[in-house]
Amino acid sequence: MNPCNRRYARVLVALVLVIIAISACSGSEQTTGPELDEVTPTTEVTETNPPVDAPDVATTTGFLTGDSAYLFDDDEVRTYELVLSEEALAEIDNDPTAEQYVEGQLKFEGETLTVGIRYKGSVGAWIGCVSGSNLANPSGKKTCTKLSVKLKINWDGSDGDFFGQRRLQFHSMNLDPSQMHDRLGYWLFREMGVPAPRSVHSRLLVNGEYVGLFLLVEQIDKRFIGENFDDDDGNLYKEVWPTNAGGTVQNDSAYEDALRTNEDSNPSFGIIGGFAEAIGAADEVTAVDVLEQWTDVEETLRMLVVDRTIRHDDGIFHWYCLGTCAPHNFYWYEDPSDDKLHLIPWDLDLAFENIEADRNPITPVADDWGKITDECASFSYGAFGLPQRSALCDPVFAAWFQLDDRYQVLRQEFLAGSFSEPTVAEMVKKWSAQIESATKEASEAHGDAISPTAWQRAVDVLLQQAAFAREN
Repeated sequence: MNPCNRRYARVLVALVLVIIAISACSGSEQTTGPELDEVTPTTEVTETNPPVDAPDVATTTGFLTGDSAYLFDDDEVRTYELVLSEEALAEIDNDPTAEQYVEGQLKFEGETLTVGIRYKGSVGAWIGCVSGSNLANPSGKKTCTKLSVKLKINWDGSDGDFFGQRRLQFHSMNLDPSQMHDRLGYWLFREMGVPAPRSVHSRLLVNGEYVGLFLLVEQIDKRFIGENFDDDDGNLYKEVWPTNAGGTVQNDSAYEDALRTNEDSNPSFGIIGGFAEAIGAADEVTAVDVLEQWTDVEETLRMLVVDRTIRHDDGIFHWYCLGTCAPHNFYWYEDPSDDKLHLIPWDLDLAFENIEADRNPITPVADDWGKITDECASFSYGAFGLPQRSALCDPVFAAWFQLDDRYQVLRQEFLAGSFSEPTVAEMVKKWSAQIESATKEASEAHGDAISPTAWQRAVDVLLQQAAFAREN
């Protein structure tokens, strides 16, 4: 999908998602808008005045020497405080959609460091959360208590990390009243051996005031690659499918636009382009050989099993046809150690919704695993009738389905293992206990925060959806 079509598609999707947000708020007592994929700002604010009362940078350097495992400890809910001057806070609050960093401080467990701070999201993230009236071009002041936040650690040009991280992103979970979809989904992927972000719940304060409960989600970048692969020098791509809508290799410009590493090193697109060319030319007999040569087939099948079981219908299986037909919410990594492509899932806040029925009016995928609707033409589906195309019409998906026998074996492993009723119930119970007090605290502090009753009801619905997925 070219950049213009991609922006057009996201605007249309965002406009529809506002209705979902309003519906979710009525049942969960939230009033914030949806969070979609982050849009990287084209410009940055170079500097603002530091907070008048900002403490001196700590002389200890635990954040420099600490490991990322500390931040993503599954047994802890840690507290982060952002300190901004009145001017800096007013700047980002007056125009969150600008997504421009301002200077502030991050206070964490006795240490303080200077960071860049901005709100994050795309068009849909701002609808209902900013004062502007133009839904297609959101603008104006911040009107929600919670908006997703991103921190740039090496803001001052230093080469330091914060517990091994260069970016911290706190997701607001505004579309997920259970506050569990992303965390459970990513955990299930990782339990099945799929590279996926780590995530933990976190409390966030701004200038001493408790804002609410967020999900700290690991940034998918070079450091993520280093945590999950043997060689971190390869190309990382966001939201570009190897083949175009016609099933042939993409133009190099499409791969270049999607790069998230090696942007300035004149990279080669030989792996992703070579795979696309080979799979596009393959037939049913040779397609599996192409998969074996260019991808980690076992890992990919494991990803597909989790994706379809939890119905991540806003991911790779949903080929939105708004402009050009294409999926979204995924990354590819080219590992130079074996010249293979690896799929990485992303943005699971709308997963788990369409398991028992198509509850979400925009995200449902019409086809079950291996099915094709309307002979590969685009067709309308869902309560809002948005156009989509069957994923199996793409040669990559068609090749995957040739491995259905292996897929079904792995699915049974998943159902009996990490997705079994005792295991899922145990994890949800553990995380619910971790966030119960923080959820109550937010409800008492902010009128647009979810109530403990509505939150618990949403958790129960999540468990019911998981049970239905096992039985069907």
